Formats: sequence, C-alpha cells, structure tokens
Amino acid sequence: MSRDVYVAGIGMIPFTKPGANEPYPQMGARAARLALQDAGLGYEQIQQCYAGFVYGDSTAGQRAIYEVGMTGIPVINVNNNCSTGSTALYLARQAVAGGAADCVLALGFEQMNPGALSTYFHDRASPFDRFAVVAEELLGANDVPPALRYFGGAGLAHMKQYGTKLSTFAKIRAKASRHAANNPLAVFRNVVTEDEVMASPMVWEGVMTKLMACPPTSGAAAAVVCSEDFAKRHGLNRQVRIAAQAMTTDFTSTFEARDMREVAGVGMTKAAARQVYEAAGVSPQDIDVIELHDCFAHNELLTYEGLGLCPEGGAEKFVLDGDNTYGGQYVTNPSGGLLSKGHPLGATGIAQCVELVQHLRGTAQARQVEGARLALQHNVGLGGACVVTLYERV
Repeated sequence: MSRDVYVAGIGMIPFTKPGANEPYPQMGARAARLALQDAGLGYEQIQQCYAGFVYGDSTAGQRAIYEVGMTGIPVINVNNNCSTGSTALYLARQAVAGGAADCVLALGFEQMNPGALSTYFHDRASPFDRFAVVAEELLGANDVPPALRYFGGAGLAHMKQYGTKLSTFAKIRAKASRHAANNPLAVFRNVVTEDEVMASPMVWEGVMTKLMACPPTSGAAAAVVCSEDFAKRHGLNRQVRIAAQAMTTDFTSTFEARDMREVAGVGMTKAAARQVYEAAGVSPQDIDVIELHDCFAHNELLTYEGLGLCPEGGAEKFVLDGDNTYGGQYVTNPSGGLLSKGHPLGATGIAQCVELVQHLRGTAQARQVEGARLALQHNVGLGGACVVTLYERV
C-alpha cells in the first residue's frame, strides 16, 4: 500500500555565480536548516536523508548534513546528473509512501566551476559515449560542448521539421528573465529583451546564442517530506501533497529513433508525464503552474510538447500566443527557470519543488500564480533520467 506524502518544509538559499558561493557544506546546511525551520522540526526528528550532488566526492552528503546534526540516520548520496535533486526527492517520497520512514529530508547542493560542464574521469568509458556517437552521426563533427550539442541539436531538429525560428527561443529566454526579476533567490535578475538575446554571441551558428543557455551556478535547496500521520501528530503543514510522481530512464528509442530530440530526453519526458497524469487522474489542461527543465531555451520549447501542454509541432505557436506565461494557458518557470534562476545541478530539482510549493501555499509574492491548485515539476538529466512530479494544494 502507498501512503500519502506531504511537503512539510522547504528551504533554499540564493543561487550565485561560481566563486561567489560558500563552500558546499555550509550551503547544504543552510538550506537544510531553512527547510527544518519552515517545517517546525528539529533535525532529530528526521529519519532518513537523501543528499544530491554531482561534482563532489562520494560522501559529500554526510559532510554537508553533519553541519546540521549527527544522529546516526541513513544518509544516502545521490547522483543522477542534472536530475539529481528530483531523484533525491523521488527517493525520499518513495521511502515515506512505502512506509520505510515517516519523515525524510531531501537535500541538494552544488559547488560548480565556471564554464561548460565537463567530465573528470578520462581513463574509463564515458556515460555519454553512445550519446556522442549518435550525435556525431546525426550532426556531423564540430567543437560545440557536449550538453550544448545535444540540446541544441534537439532544437535544430525541431527547427528543421516545423520551421521553428531562432527568435522563438529568444522569446523564451526573455520570458525567463522577466519572471526572475521577481525572484530574490535567482542568480540573474536583470531583464533582457528578445533582441538582446538574439544579439548575444553566437555559440552555434544559426542554432543558439549564449543567452539561450543556462549559466553554471552554485547553490542549495532542501525539502522535508512526511506521512499524513506524522504531520498530524506534530501539527505540520499539510497544504501540499505529492499527488503523483514518476521517474524514467532511457528507452531504446534514445539511440534507435535517429532523432536528436530523443537523444535529449524527450521520450523520457513523455513517458514520465503520461504516468503522472494517469496516476493522478488529471490531464495537462488541469495544471496551473509548471517548473520545467530549461537548461537551454531549446529544451523548454521541446518540453512544452513532451509534457502535453501543446500539440506536437505546436510549441512555437504556444510561445507566440503567450501561453507560457502570466495571462496565458500556463505559467512556466515563474522562478526564472534554469536560464535565469541558475542551475546548480544537485539543487535544481529541489529548488523547483520549493518554487511550486510556494505557489500552492500562496506565498510566492510577486510571482504568485493566483488560485494555483495543481503544480507540475519536470527535471531531466542526460545519461539519463527524468523525474516528473505533480503537487496538489489540499
């Protein structure tokens, strides 16, 4: 049997540019303390902790959480590339839903270096070797960094099939900046226009400008999840319930479809979203607010279709009609998303949770989506894993 799971506490510190951050133990501990304070709990009441990070040694989760307390509980380190934070949350929810624990902390943090993502082990097979082979076969050889190559290539496939214009991706980036202007925790709060995005340096001729890519970022976020009985016994906030959640990894189509959109995880997104909608008995049209994985403006556009917010090939019209922002069908990435809020890999998925819980509680201030009842979270990491989560205001 599966028990209802509630998000009882949330915490997040301001995201920063690499080098402007505290060391990861302090960042992680600050976020954890904020979540515990928000929940009204002491660390001694936490029964398990899932700690997510990508760039760190094997027990960095313990190093961060020991700053908060040392009670002997299980601390499990999680690394699932860019979906690390939501994977930690997935495991925390699973532990509570299955009865293994009543109150669990999901923590995500990242201390990043400037520049493009890179690998650290060069004496063994790369997790991306098959992705690289398919990308080269479909796109030819070039010196574009891998992540940009995969997601940019996916956007290029959409451009070629549907005639999507580069300026449409610029509109998505400009929208992100307008939303982030109201988010005090975002790393970039300056508003940029579509023209400014288009005029930024071209990182892949005809495919992507620099401002269409999210910046490397440092930061941390945390969430406390618990069972209904635990929440009642301790008088905790039960405004937000995790209504459904699904995690998928790659299918054979990732490589066999010969489509860069599949390489970039659209198939995982579709499958996870379908599972969530079916489990919760809702349709995409029921969703009020969405935090999705806009590591590149191109992926935001592809994810509109992957989540079923618009028809296949309809994403450009969706953007042009303003259906991705306030006053439209959905508000996507009210936080500013990865493009403006920042993308500290291990923290991103939990930061998305923090944002959506605020909207369902009605505490998102200038970003508030009025009357929000259902909130959808999408977090994807290549290699690969995708987590989609539906939150409900109770």
